[in-house]
Amino acid sequence: MKTTAPKKAATLHDVAREAGVSLITASRALSKPELVSEKTLERVKLAVDATGYLPNLLAGGLKSRKSQMIAGILPAVSVAQFLPTLQALTDTLAQAGYQLILGQSGYNQAREDALINTMISRRPDGLFMAGLVGSASARERLVQAGIPVVESWDYSDRPVDMLVGFSHLKVGGAIAGYFLSKGWKRVGMASADDHRARQRCEGFVATWGREVPTAFVPAPSGLALGRQALSQLLAQAPDLQAIYCSSDQMAQGVMIEAQARGLRVPQDLALCGFGNAEFSAHVEPALTTVSVDGRLIGELSARLILERCAGHTPQQPIVDIGFQILERASTAQSP
Repeated sequence: MKTTAPKKAATLHDVAREAGVSLITASRALSKPELVSEKTLERVKLAVDATGYLPNLLAGGLKSRKSQMIAGILPAVSVAQFLPTLQALTDTLAQAGYQLILGQSGYNQAREDALINTMISRRPDGLFMAGLVGSASARERLVQAGIPVVESWDYSDRPVDMLVGFSHLKVGGAIAGYFLSKGWKRVGMASADDHRARQRCEGFVATWGREVPTAFVPAPSGLALGRQALSQLLAQAPDLQAIYCSSDQMAQGVMIEAQARGLRVPQDLALCGFGNAEFSAHVEPALTTVSVDGRLIGELSARLILERCAGHTPQQPIVDIGFQILERASTAQSP
């Protein structure tokens, strides 16, 4: 078999040759276009298109000590709650000329540590974390790196650097308080096993005053695991009146399994989710859930990073955006 050697990447010399200008002129047209004539600039642009030239951002970054790259680490991009945050974060950073590079930890601490090491080695201008940095060693490395860091979708009064989030303990407590206000006595929880979901369960139990039947499934939770969780819960307590689910996706699975078993929602079993996923208002019955402004988290996180990149100290480095319970038909009182 014949092998084809990889095509050599175009260089600035190739662009200059194609445009019929000097190397200095080609460089100036790309870095400081206001210093060359419109005619020359157009010739260089056409040459860039013709040669497929891509500027060496790393070389430029070494000179300016700016990579124009922000690193982001998420447990999983498949988690619907994170999508508005990612969109807002990407849009806000792009408006300032920065690009977001993502990595997934898979809810695995060792993988998160490895990702942080890799990201730091690439010299990003900042780091966005969906969640808190999990290990003390990773926190120390980030402090030593001296780059802006925003932790999000969680809360701590001692973040690595900056934080935009909310308390999951308070979320759990608020849901338990809501269940108590409904007068339910026999309640349960269907939860993923990640740190934030477990915190909500802890907050629920603290407010409820005693342990309740709970089914834990691996994160990230979804529809199939929701069905599995309800099966586990009903095996523990067949007469449950209401269930809190750690995500709307899980709650949808619980709802499907309940209906498959002939249980009516909410007459026989009330359900509350978390995350206010797009579908939650449109299932039948519509799902009561906890709403968190994920887009605001993304916007504020980007602004804090950009402020630090500009050499300024944010006046409010820790922002608690709060949450709200959206009551819908899935927890309506029985007729």
